[in-house]
Amino acid sequence: MDLSYPPEAEKFRAEIRQWLTDNLPEGWGTPGFTMGKAERKAFLAEWTTKLFEGGWICASWPTEYGGKGLSTMEAVVLNEEFARAEAPLRADFFGDTLVGPTILQWGTEEQKQQFIPGILKGTIAWCQGFSEPDAGSDLASLKTRAELDGDEWVINGQKVWTTQAQFADYIFLLARTDPDAPKHAGISYLLVPMNQPGIEVRPIAQVDGSADFNEIFITNARCPKENVVGGVNNGWKVAMTTLGFERGTSATTGHRRFARELDAIIATAKKNGKVNDPLIRQRLAEAWSAVKIMEINGYRSLTDTLNGTHHMAALGAANKMSWSQYHKKTMEMAIDILGMDGQILTGDPSDLGEGAARRGRDDYPVSELQAYFFFSRSETIWGGTSEIQRNIVGERVLGLPKEPKPA
Repeated sequence: MDLSYPPEAEKFRAEIRQWLTDNLPEGWGTPGFTMGKAERKAFLAEWTTKLFEGGWICASWPTEYGGKGLSTMEAVVLNEEFARAEAPLRADFFGDTLVGPTILQWGTEEQKQQFIPGILKGTIAWCQGFSEPDAGSDLASLKTRAELDGDEWVINGQKVWTTQAQFADYIFLLARTDPDAPKHAGISYLLVPMNQPGIEVRPIAQVDGSADFNEIFITNARCPKENVVGGVNNGWKVAMTTLGFERGTSATTGHRRFARELDAIIATAKKNGKVNDPLIRQRLAEAWSAVKIMEINGYRSLTDTLNGTHHMAALGAANKMSWSQYHKKTMEMAIDILGMDGQILTGDPSDLGEGAARRGRDDYPVSELQAYFFFSRSETIWGGTSEIQRNIVGERVLGLPKEPKPA
C-alpha cells in the first residue's frame, strides 16, 4: 500500500506544522502540560481569533467566501496536522461542517452574504433540528410543519436530541411545507432564529449529569420566507447533502481519538494488573486491530474520494456502523478493566479534559474512561441507528431485498 502524499501536499504540511509550532502555547502536547480553568478559557478565545487570522477556519471553502480554497489533499493534510498536535480546529461543528457547506452548495447569494461571515468568525452558533420524537431513523416521517404567512414561515412542532440547542443562535431544521405531498417530498430546509418567544428549549439530563441533548418545542415560531435553503419542498435532497459532509477530508484522522482512548485503557490495565489476564489481553488485541483497520479504511476512503469511485451513502453507513459498534464494545471492556473502581466516581472535579466537558457538572466527577463509556452508549443511535446502517449496506451494497414493512 502506497501511503505517500504528493510533494505539494507535504510542502503544505510543513507550512501548517510550522504555524502550529509558532502559535500554540509553549509546551503544548508535552507530558505534564496543564492549563488552569481561567487560562484555558482565555486560550480558547484567543485561539479562535488566531485561526481566523491564519485563514484555517473552513479553509477548504472558496476564497470569495473567506476560505483558502484548499484542494481535497490540502484539506486532508490540514486535518491531519491539527489532529497530530491535538490542537482545536474550531468548536462549532454544526456551523463549520454542516450548515455552512450546505449554504455554500444550495444557498442563494443573499443567504451566503448573510450567514457565511458569522460562521467563519464564530459569531453565530448553530444547532440541528432534524430528529423528532417519532422521526429519528425514519426522518422522512417528521411532523413539524411550516406555513407561509405573508413574508414569514410560521413553524409548529417538536425536535429532540438537539445538541447544543441551549447555546444556539440559529437552528437549521426540516419542516413539512406541503402536507399533501409524498413522504419524502413537501419538506423544506429552514434557517430559524432561536431567540424568539415561540421556541422553548428543555435540556435532557443524562445519567452522568451532562445535558448536551435537548428537546425543542416550537409554537408559532417565525423566520423570513427567504430563509429556505435549496428551494421550497426540496429539503430532503438538501438534508441528505448536509448529512454527507465531513466525508473524505477527515477519513485519515477519525481513528485517532479511538487510538488515544485505547492507549489510556491499556495504561489502566497495566496499572491495576488486569493486563495479566489473558482474556483481557485478547480483547485489547482485538481493539488494537480494529483501530488499525479504521486507519487503513480511512486511506481507502480518501482514495475513493479522490478518484470518485465510492458510493457515499453506503460507505458512510458502513463506517458509522463499524466505529460506533467498536466504541461501545471497547468501552464495555474499559469498565471491566476498571473493575469495582468503575462503579464509583473516580474523576477530578477540576479536570478540564474531554470527559469533564461531557460531564456537565462538577458534583458528578466521572473519570475520562467513565465519560467515554456513557457517551459510547449513544453513538449506535445518533446519526442513524446501527439497524438502519445495516439496512443501507444490505440494500445498496449487497443488493438484498428491502426489509418488509410491518402490516
